[in-house]
Amino acid sequence: MLIALMEEYRRSAIDLKQILSHLSQSTFEKINDSHTTDPDCHSIQTITFHIVQSGYTYSNYINTITKRDWFEYNESIETPLIGIEELDKMLDFAEHSFEGIWYKTNEEIEQWKFNTRWNVTYDFEQLMEHAIVHVLRHRRQIENMLKNNL
Repeated sequence: MLIALMEEYRRSAIDLKQILSHLSQSTFEKINDSHTTDPDCHSIQTITFHIVQSGYTYSNYINTITKRDWFEYNESIETPLIGIEELDKMLDFAEHSFEGIWYKTNEEIEQWKFNTRWNVTYDFEQLMEHAIVHVLRHRRQIENMLKNNL
């Protein structure tokens, strides 16, 4: 199960990285939604930061299983290329969070619960599925921003 979840997590970022690889700097930084109250959704740049920061948070919850220190991501993502690099680092961090648990049984994995800071309790599989879909949802949001601004 863990191998499949990690493979799908990496796969979820492929289309997003492809989009970022073709963006100009001005398109990356452009404020597409000045009316939103969510600062993570103003531009493709802020969305990319949000995706990466959230990815580290999901992995931090997993790291609590093996008692690793919490890492609060707060790097600056200034260009689309840096966004791609930071997505890859985030995915590597996620994979590293699986160290020590790769070969746990499904019964052991199903016992782990995570009470998140956004007030939702997930089991391991739900947390990883949320992480995967989080990338997909925001990739779609970016696609729609690009479509609506052409």
